[in-house]
Amino acid sequence: MAGNHRMKPKSVEKIDIQAMVSSAENTSTGTRDGKANEALILEQLFEQVKRYRDTVHLRKPFDFQEPEELLKLLELDRYEGNQDWEEVFRWVQLYLKYSVATGHPRFVNRMWSGANLPSIVGEIITAISNTSAGTYESAPVSTLMETWMIRRMLEMVGFNSGEGQMTTGSSNANLIAMMAARNRTNSNIRGKGLFGQEPIHAFVSEDSHYSLDKAANVLGIGSDHLVKIPVNQHGQMDIQVLKDQIVQVVQSGGKPFFVCATAGTTVRGAFDSIDEIIALRDQFHFWLHVDGAWGGAAVFSQKLRARFLKGIEEADSFTWDFHKMAGTALISNILLFNDNGVLKKTTRAGDTSYIFGINNNQDDLNLGSLSLQCGRRVDSLKWFLDWKFYGERGFAERVESYHHLAEYAEKWIELSDELEMVVPRESFNVCFRFVTPATISSNEFNQNLRRDLHHNEIGLIGSGFVGPEFSLRLLITNPRINRYEIESFLRDLVNTGKILLGKTWTH
Repeated sequence: MAGNHRMKPKSVEKIDIQAMVSSAENTSTGTRDGKANEALILEQLFEQVKRYRDTVHLRKPFDFQEPEELLKLLELDRYEGNQDWEEVFRWVQLYLKYSVATGHPRFVNRMWSGANLPSIVGEIITAISNTSAGTYESAPVSTLMETWMIRRMLEMVGFNSGEGQMTTGSSNANLIAMMAARNRTNSNIRGKGLFGQEPIHAFVSEDSHYSLDKAANVLGIGSDHLVKIPVNQHGQMDIQVLKDQIVQVVQSGGKPFFVCATAGTTVRGAFDSIDEIIALRDQFHFWLHVDGAWGGAAVFSQKLRARFLKGIEEADSFTWDFHKMAGTALISNILLFNDNGVLKKTTRAGDTSYIFGINNNQDDLNLGSLSLQCGRRVDSLKWFLDWKFYGERGFAERVESYHHLAEYAEKWIELSDELEMVVPRESFNVCFRFVTPATISSNEFNQNLRRDLHHNEIGLIGSGFVGPEFSLRLLITNPRINRYEIESFLRDLVNTGKILLGKTWTH
């Protein structure tokens, strides 16, 4: 196996935290009273957090260990239950040392990266206050923040008489949107289920997110009724094929009830044509949902919105993740409906009065009753603080800068003798590979190259297949990334590829 064979550390620096903790005994339990010096413990915690935050972009992006090596270092079977704060901070230090530094510019692996500082503040306050955003009674401030943010997002998207909710992510949002479409298409489904009902069909791009397959399974629609539409040369859903498939379903006695347009596919970053699908919706009366988990952030910028999200204000529902391009701490997502009352018709079921009250004038503020889960994490505070700190213009500038950097990376690759684009860039995703001789498998070589970049602690880059071709996938979601960082990473990638190519030729 290729990789870094340096000596592995066998232990971590001992932390003298015990001296900070009271040795007083709790007379009723005989255990240490950690609360006596809670302030000192928090002080130590924040010192470690500050040190990590200050140096995360200066250190290596990760300290790679094979699983069996990391297990030895972590010593997960160590003693427990003695209320030892030194042990607690030992785990904190180990976690920070061996976790991937997602805030590092060389972490270009996922559609998210290190979080914005205002949202980190929100996360800390959320953890300390520790409440569930299910009722106004238990979470009055976060409830009002969430409803305010929903109204603000509705205005920005153009859903002038709509509603929404924060969810656990776009996978969950896609499920709820499909559920709303299922219930609207047949008023009997809530009571009778799908038994004895006319067959219904959903339509998605073959490059759509796998959460839609899960949603079809969970909702009882079935994978056979989830029609995958081929994509064109730009990675977009083929509109003519979509229309043909819808007509075929109608002629066979089925009902097209849901179409999902993807705004920024996972691998290629392609945007389905929303306005063309709207024309089909007017003809066949299905529900149009837009999955903008990744590319929905283009809505912040008027320029990018006009290019990628034309017609979004006429969709039936829309979701996007703030924890991706916007940089809010994981997880922060919103699902918007272009109509009022959809959530009550979709998610409310059973007698919830023992939790949410009865005849309560705060009923519309008991957000848990509109959610698929009962207990709801407070995600609104971190998004609210981010929004107030950066504002719409700030996020627009960020997303536009990512788009410019993706364009720069593409041009750099096109000018390189060692690299080539697998497919032209569609938006924010840069799909490329190291050029190999005809006698060497490009797919296998580039997978090994990605592994070497990881194991040698050079960087962690995304990947995926475009048809049969394996692609390295550069994703830019970190405000610290600039042209210098991109060029530096690509040069190191090329050098690593040359070394690997020499080894490959030798073998």
